[in-house]
Amino acid sequence: MRGSLLRFLLVGGTTVVIDAVVYQLLLLGDVSHGWAKALGFIAGAVFAYVANWRFTFQGQHHRWSLVAFVVVYLCALGLNVGANAAVLAVVGEERTWQVGLAFLVATGLSAAWNFVGMARFVFRSSSRDPEPQEVGQPRG
Repeated sequence: MRGSLLRFLLVGGTTVVIDAVVYQLLLLGDVSHGWAKALGFIAGAVFAYVANWRFTFQGQHHRWSLVAFVVVYLCALGLNVGANAAVLAVVGEERTWQVGLAFLVATGLSAAWNFVGMARFVFRSSSRDPEPQEVGQPRG
Protein backbone atom coordinates (compact mmCIF):
# COMPACT_ATOMS: atom_id res chain seq x y z
CA MET A 1 0.00 0.00 0.00
CA ARG A 2 2.87 2.41 0.79
CA GLY A 3 4.39 2.06 -2.68
CA SER A 4 1.07 2.69 -4.36
CA LEU A 5 0.50 5.73 -2.14
CA LEU A 6 3.84 7.24 -3.19
CA ARG A 7 3.11 6.54 -6.87
CA PHE A 8 -0.39 7.98 -6.39
CA LEU A 9 1.11 11.17 -4.94
CA LEU A 10 3.46 11.51 -7.94
CA VAL A 11 0.63 10.96 -10.42
CA GLY A 12 -1.62 13.18 -8.31
CA GLY A 13 0.94 15.98 -8.32
CA THR A 14 1.14 15.83 -12.10
CA THR A 15 -2.65 15.72 -12.30
CA VAL A 16 -2.86 18.84 -10.13
CA VAL A 17 -0.41 20.66 -12.41
CA ILE A 18 -2.53 19.75 -15.44
CA ASP A 19 -5.68 20.87 -13.61
CA ALA A 20 -4.09 24.14 -12.50
CA VAL A 21 -2.66 25.01 -15.91
CA VAL A 22 -5.95 24.36 -17.72
CA TYR A 23 -7.86 26.24 -14.99
CA GLN A 24 -5.60 29.31 -15.20
CA LEU A 25 -5.58 29.34 -19.01
CA LEU A 26 -9.36 29.20 -19.09
CA LEU A 27 -9.62 31.97 -16.49
CA LEU A 28 -7.34 34.10 -18.68
CA GLY A 29 -9.80 33.44 -21.50
CA ASP A 30 -12.65 34.84 -19.35
CA VAL A 31 -14.25 31.46 -18.69
CA SER A 32 -16.21 31.47 -15.40
CA HIS A 33 -14.58 29.96 -12.30
CA GLY A 34 -17.04 27.06 -12.20
CA TRP A 35 -16.54 26.00 -15.83
CA ALA A 36 -12.79 26.59 -15.73
CA LYS A 37 -12.48 24.48 -12.57
CA ALA A 38 -14.61 21.68 -13.99
CA LEU A 39 -12.73 21.56 -17.31
CA GLY A 40 -9.34 21.68 -15.59
CA PHE A 41 -10.41 18.86 -13.33
CA ILE A 42 -11.61 16.76 -16.27
CA ALA A 43 -8.33 17.31 -18.15
CA GLY A 44 -6.46 16.06 -15.08
CA ALA A 45 -8.86 13.13 -14.70
CA VAL A 46 -8.12 11.80 -18.17
CA PHE A 47 -4.41 11.79 -17.37
CA ALA A 48 -5.05 10.32 -13.91
CA TYR A 49 -6.97 7.32 -15.21
CA VAL A 50 -4.22 6.20 -17.58
CA ALA A 51 -1.35 7.01 -15.21
CA ASN A 52 -2.97 5.38 -12.17
CA TRP A 53 -3.94 2.30 -14.16
CA ARG A 54 -0.50 1.81 -15.68
CA PHE A 55 1.83 3.24 -13.03
CA THR A 56 0.24 3.57 -9.60
CA PHE A 57 -1.76 0.36 -9.45
CA GLN A 58 0.32 -1.38 -12.16
CA GLY A 59 -2.43 -2.59 -14.42
CA GLN A 60 -4.66 -4.02 -11.70
CA HIS A 61 -8.20 -3.56 -12.85
CA HIS A 62 -11.42 -5.44 -13.37
CA ARG A 63 -14.03 -5.28 -16.08
CA TRP A 64 -15.89 -2.48 -14.28
CA SER A 65 -12.78 -0.35 -13.59
CA LEU A 66 -13.66 2.35 -16.11
CA VAL A 67 -17.24 2.60 -14.82
CA ALA A 68 -15.99 2.71 -11.22
CA PHE A 69 -13.44 5.36 -12.20
CA VAL A 70 -16.15 7.52 -13.77
CA VAL A 71 -18.35 7.22 -10.66
CA VAL A 72 -15.46 8.00 -8.29
CA TYR A 73 -14.36 10.95 -10.42
CA LEU A 74 -17.89 12.32 -10.86
CA CYS A 75 -18.21 12.38 -7.08
CA ALA A 76 -14.76 13.97 -6.84
CA LEU A 77 -15.72 16.52 -9.51
CA GLY A 78 -18.76 17.58 -7.47
CA LEU A 79 -16.66 17.74 -4.32
CA ASN A 80 -13.91 19.67 -6.10
CA VAL A 81 -16.08 22.25 -7.84
CA GLY A 82 -18.34 22.61 -4.78
CA ALA A 83 -15.42 23.12 -2.39
CA ASN A 84 -13.82 25.60 -4.79
CA ALA A 85 -17.07 27.60 -4.98
CA ALA A 86 -17.62 27.43 -1.21
CA VAL A 87 -14.15 28.75 -0.42
CA LEU A 88 -14.50 31.53 -3.03
CA ALA A 89 -17.88 32.46 -1.51
CA VAL A 90 -16.29 32.79 1.93
CA VAL A 91 -12.98 34.51 1.08
CA GLY A 92 -13.88 36.22 -2.20
CA GLU A 93 -12.33 35.84 -5.63
CA GLU A 94 -10.74 39.22 -6.30
CA ARG A 95 -7.16 38.30 -5.36
CA THR A 96 -4.81 35.60 -6.58
CA TRP A 97 -4.33 34.15 -3.10
CA GLN A 98 -8.10 33.65 -2.74
CA VAL A 99 -8.33 31.70 -5.99
CA GLY A 100 -5.21 29.74 -5.00
CA LEU A 101 -6.60 28.88 -1.56
CA ALA A 102 -9.88 27.68 -3.06
CA PHE A 103 -7.97 25.57 -5.59
CA LEU A 104 -5.81 23.97 -2.86
CA VAL A 105 -8.74 23.15 -0.57
CA ALA A 106 -10.76 21.70 -3.45
CA THR A 107 -7.79 19.70 -4.71
CA GLY A 108 -6.92 18.32 -1.28
CA LEU A 109 -10.45 17.11 -0.58
CA SER A 110 -10.93 15.51 -3.98
CA ALA A 111 -7.43 13.93 -3.92
CA ALA A 112 -8.16 12.19 -0.62
CA TRP A 113 -11.48 10.93 -1.97
CA ASN A 114 -9.82 9.77 -5.21
CA PHE A 115 -7.10 7.72 -3.50
CA VAL A 116 -9.61 5.85 -1.39
CA GLY A 117 -11.98 5.38 -4.32
CA MET A 118 -9.28 4.17 -6.70
CA ALA A 119 -7.64 1.82 -4.22
CA ARG A 120 -10.98 0.37 -3.03
CA PHE A 121 -13.14 0.33 -6.15
CA VAL A 122 -11.31 1.12 -9.36
CA PHE A 123 -7.93 -0.62 -9.35
CA ARG A 124 -8.39 -3.12 -6.55
CA SER A 125 -6.35 -6.27 -6.74
CA SER A 126 -8.26 -9.49 -7.21
CA SER A 127 -6.02 -11.01 -4.51
CA ARG A 128 -7.64 -8.64 -2.00
CA ASP A 129 -11.08 -9.97 -2.86
CA PRO A 130 -11.72 -13.23 -1.02
CA GLU A 131 -13.17 -16.13 -2.95
CA PRO A 132 -16.91 -16.42 -2.35
CA GLN A 133 -17.82 -19.48 -0.34
CA GLU A 134 -21.08 -21.32 -0.10
CA VAL A 135 -22.87 -21.09 3.21
CA GLY A 136 -22.28 -24.20 5.26
CA GLN A 137 -19.15 -25.26 3.35
CA PRO A 138 -16.06 -25.88 5.51
CA ARG A 139 -13.15 -23.47 5.03
CA GLY A 140 -9.71 -24.67 4.06
